[in-house]
Amino acid sequence: MMPDLSATRAALVPVLACALTLGGLWAWTAAGAAGSPADPQVTGARLLLPSNPEATAAFFDIRNRGGADDVLLRVTSPTTGTAMLSRTVERDGAGTMRMMPSLPLPAGGTVRMSPTGVDVMVNQPPATLREGDLVPFVLHFRDSGRLRVNAVVVRAGDL
Repeated sequence: MMPDLSATRAALVPVLACALTLGGLWAWTAAGAAGSPADPQVTGARLLLPSNPEATAAFFDIRNRGGADDVLLRVTSPTTGTAMLSRTVERDGAGTMRMMPSLPLPAGGTVRMSPTGVDVMVNQPPATLREGDLVPFVLHFRDSGRLRVNAVVVRAGDL
């Protein structure tokens, strides 16, 4: 009597399929094609010397060196009041500020904040600020967590 090879073949098909799949995933990951997590880096952190004691604006250049998108959810500072992401939009020929719930940071991309685009509205800045002072901020990202930076206080003409 000969052994039943059909049962052995039937069992072998899913085992080989699984082995091939795992081998392919291993090769894909080893080659770096599986991507890398988001990796935000902040440069050019600036805080405008307040002309109004109640509010000013902060600007950050944020580069995502990683292979995955991330999102800036909020910005805080232990030395100021609330800070809110905002965007300047033109309405009837004048710039109007609109609050933003978050700011996308694409993989491999850079976001440059500016007075005519995206910025961080900072309420109740310290009253004693002088040009050149450093003000601590914490940028809170969806995937990358918290990133602590110091913004240098600059005059509006030095942006």
